[in-house]
Amino acid sequence: MLVLGIETSCDETSAALVDDAGGALRVRAQRIGSQIEAHRPYGGVVPELATRQHLARLDPMVGALLEEAGTGLEAVEGIAVTRGPGLASSLLIGLGYAKGLALALGRPWIGVNHLQGHLISPFLAAGEAPVFPHLALIVSGGHTLLLRADGLDEVEVLGTTRDDAAGEAFDKVAKLLGLDYPGGPEIEKRARGGNPAAVDFPRSMMDSGGLDFSFSGLKTAVRVFREKHPAFPVEDVCASFQQAVVDVLAAKARRAVREAGVRTLALSGGVACNGALRAALETAAGKEGWRFLCADRVLSTDNAAMIAAAGLLRLRAGRRSAWDEDVAPNFREF
Repeated sequence: MLVLGIETSCDETSAALVDDAGGALRVRAQRIGSQIEAHRPYGGVVPELATRQHLARLDPMVGALLEEAGTGLEAVEGIAVTRGPGLASSLLIGLGYAKGLALALGRPWIGVNHLQGHLISPFLAAGEAPVFPHLALIVSGGHTLLLRADGLDEVEVLGTTRDDAAGEAFDKVAKLLGLDYPGGPEIEKRARGGNPAAVDFPRSMMDSGGLDFSFSGLKTAVRVFREKHPAFPVEDVCASFQQAVVDVLAAKARRAVREAGVRTLALSGGVACNGALRAALETAAGKEGWRFLCADRVLSTDNAAMIAAAGLLRLRAGRRSAWDEDVAPNFREF
């Protein structure tokens, strides 16, 4: 089955073709259009600007994608599109386009929960079908989730953030340090030249006994420290902040693996691009004897390949979306 995926949940426009030839999920082709330069002057995503960019880019992108793959629309057997969560105005562009194309082609369409795309992206990156059960750590600008997945629609939330998501904390700390947008990559870049033990920032909820997260207090601690020590090397502040986040994420993930008795942990979401987090989980997996999977960088951030893959699995199981199905900006996590 060949599925066209469309992703416009926030500020990246993406289209991809995914098939299941040979039984494994395979990315035939993918295009991702970043809007970072357009939003950089504002220090964050401007919804109206994001929507206009999606509208201008999506159709030409699909045409270029098909040309790259050497195929035509007639070969597409289904269309998958992000239904939510995300910015309503951005989601509407992708959903309207996908529905219109599906109707014109006489093909089924399927609305996909963006987080289910992240859930299976590490397996897509590995070129294999999703393994169930497994544990998933999804870490992005909007979500920090520890999940037990016994199936695509059998997902239990083991832990979530009580306040800021980890990626949101990265962006906010970068802004208060005067770093460029987007904040996560900038903090990681500065942290490479810093001492992660220079500042003993708090590791919230480490001893709570549960698997929930909290990063608001850490963000506040960085702000207070910066106000008191304005001349302190920013590289050391970045390295210490990053280490605090990584320590919490890795500790909770290790605890979840032990408590759930599941021997596979899959990491995804934009913060999965962080090298320190990847290294910490790889080290833990090696020491404790469980398998660690991570989406590669292209599949960690928002992308259409993971949406196409999730849609393909649903279409293969006989799922279809109704024509009156609408966007769901506040889609329940699972």
